[in-house]
Formats: sequence, C-alpha cells, structure tokens
Amino acid sequence: MGGGMTIRKILFWLHLTAGSLGGIVIFIMSLTGVLLAWQRQIINLADRASLRPPAPVQQARMSPENLLAKAVESGRAVPSTLTIRSDSREPVAAEFGRNSVIYLDPSTGAVLGAGSTAVRGFFRETENWHRWLAAGIESRAAARGVTGACNLLFLGLVLSGLYLWLPKQWSRQKLRLAMWFRRGVTGRARDWNWHNTIGIWCAIPLAVIVACGVVMSYPWANNLVFRMTGTEPPPPGAGGGRGVAERGGEVRAADVSFARIESAGIDAAWRRAESQVAGWKSIALRVPANARAPLVFAIDSGNGGRPDLRAQLTLKRGSGDLIKWEPFSAGNAGRRLRSWIRFSHTGEAGGLPGQTIAAVASLGATFLTYTGISLALRRLRAAIGPARRMSRPGELAAGDYPILAPAGADQKQAAPAD
Repeated sequence: MGGGMTIRKILFWLHLTAGSLGGIVIFIMSLTGVLLAWQRQIINLADRASLRPPAPVQQARMSPENLLAKAVESGRAVPSTLTIRSDSREPVAAEFGRNSVIYLDPSTGAVLGAGSTAVRGFFRETENWHRWLAAGIESRAAARGVTGACNLLFLGLVLSGLYLWLPKQWSRQKLRLAMWFRRGVTGRARDWNWHNTIGIWCAIPLAVIVACGVVMSYPWANNLVFRMTGTEPPPPGAGGGRGVAERGGEVRAADVSFARIESAGIDAAWRRAESQVAGWKSIALRVPANARAPLVFAIDSGNGGRPDLRAQLTLKRGSGDLIKWEPFSAGNAGRRLRSWIRFSHTGEAGGLPGQTIAAVASLGATFLTYTGISLALRRLRAAIGPARRMSRPGELAAGDYPILAPAGADQKQAAPAD
C-alpha cells in the first residue's frame, strides 16, 4: 500500500475525529444511561419502602370514582393519570404530571405517601443531563441538537469501530489479542487493549441502543422508520407511535365539583376496560379535562416495558360506547416498529436481562470514550511535542511503556500506530 491512504486509515482518522468532537457529550450520555437503566424498578422499590402500609382490614377496593375523589381531596389538584393494578393489595397511584405522584390505600382511599421524592428527583435530574445536558427550558432545543448530533456521531463510531477493532487478518491468536483483556500492559498499550476489547464486546448492543436514540432524536430518522415499512409517517407532533402511558400530563387546579360532575360514568367505563383484556396487570386512566371529553385507558398486560403487551381503549363519556380500540397489533408496521424502538433504547423490550445488557453496554461506552480520548491526547502530544527518544541506551523514555504480547504475536496488531 506504500504511504497511500487505505480504507482502514481513512476510517481510523474519521473515527478519531468524531470521537474527539463528541467524546465528552457521549461520555455524559453513556454514564447517565447506566444510571437510568433500571430506573423504573428502582423508583418502584424506593416508593414502596417510603409508603405507610395499607390498613390491615380486608375490604373490597374502592370504586375508581371514589378513589379519584380522594386523590383530588388529598392532592389539592386533579391528577393527570389514575393507575390501578389488578392485585387489589397494590396501592393506587394518582400522578400529577410526570414528576409528582401520591399513593392511595385501595380499600380506604387514605394517602399512603408521595413515594420517594429524593429518588424521583435524582432520576429527573439524570434524565435532564441525558437528554439535554441539564440545560434550562429556554436552551433545551439547542442542547437537544447537541446531544442528537453526538448520538449520530456515536453511531458512526460504533459502526466504524466494528471494522477497526477486529484484526485485518484473522487468526486465533490475533482474535484473542483483539478480544480479551491483557495483563501487564500500561499507558497507551493498556488504553488500546481496553478500547479494542470493550468495543468488540459492546458493539452490537451499543449499535442497537444508539440507532434507536438517533430515531428518537431526529424527525427525519423517525419518518425513515415508517417509510422503510411502507407506511405514512405521522404528522408533526403526533408522537411518532407514543402511547398514552408515555405522555406526561399537566397539573390542573382542584375543582370541588370534580368528584360529582367530571368523574360521573368512570366506574362503568372502568369495568368495560377491565373486561377488554383478560389477564391485565394495570389500567391507567388519562383523567379527562372536562365532562365531555372521552375516557382514555392504557391497559398493560406486562410490567410496563413491552409495547406488544400495551393497548389503548377510548370510550364515549356517559354511554360508554366504544370510540377506539388500539391493541398493539392494530397499529401499522411503522407504528409497531417505532414502539419497539422506544423500549429497545432502554433495554426494557428485553425485560430485566435486556435492561442489564443495556446498562453494561452503556458502562462500556464510558470506558470507550475515556480510552479513546486518552489515545487521541497521546497522539496529539506525540505530534506537537519533541520526538521521544531513548534517554539512555537500553532505557525507555519517561511515559513510554512496552507492549506485551505472546511470543511471535504481531506487535502492530497489539497496539497499531493508526
């Protein structure tokens, strides 16, 4: 090849440049991704630990209308969502927007607590860093543009890394050098070994996570998902396949007549929702804003992380007549794929094992950015500083380390210059 630029060298320099430009933001998104991996389970555990136990008296569960009235009375506002679980021992959750909730005793309607506000606050702040680098409301559009661009760069890094991290010529020995951690190496050789090994093992889950993030970051990518399946993209602002359970509501001021007027007919509609899906685990009502608004129920037959186990039922207020029934299977191919993408980004589509894989891959990404930036800085110092030479015959200059590899191994493969 001589001194010419090969495809591998071109990819290497593009990889190095992209990593240097987006490394810090990618590190922040990866680290916060680790912290958010088990968010739902951790919040549930923390909330349960902070709640007062329900009354020991075994009574039938209160009606949804009465529970809603208790939530209004106790919360000083109308909840945006009321969630009841099939297990009658489970507390009822009245949510006020995305970040506030109170739990009610299902039998008496007594307030059991507001959950762990500290844990919820921690995850809310972590999400803010993950999505828009903790920027204020007025700067979030620009910050989201930065995180979106870095997410796109990260996808390029993962895809190019799949080519760069594997040896040019495959053999058992070279694959072992590329795919496993080695002892006794430090400095540049250690950074290269970690970067290579972690990159190879984390590449596939990272490619899925980051590609899903790109779809969630850019309208053109979201629309591409629909067009790839031969379906029309949703109009702007339609949610791109997001269901009622994924949207946050707004807190409304309490209305003393709410329990008497706006809640009328909810009990009958709730019974219809319960009979709609056999084996349902939770039903969430998006509380209507007025007495004429339809009743929209999100029915989940799983634990909240499987889009194929979620459905939406819309009933006419008063008569309870069906307006729309939207099981997962009723959506077009683009909508179904988009729903899987949202839950694949967090790993929830694969249950707890999927979330764990996503967490490990995100943790690997933090090491990839650290070692990548370290290697780039070492290369920069070598380029702009005086050439390092041996201080004395037989002695390594300060900061240089030997590259350890099994006898006969390709030393260039152990730590390539480019």
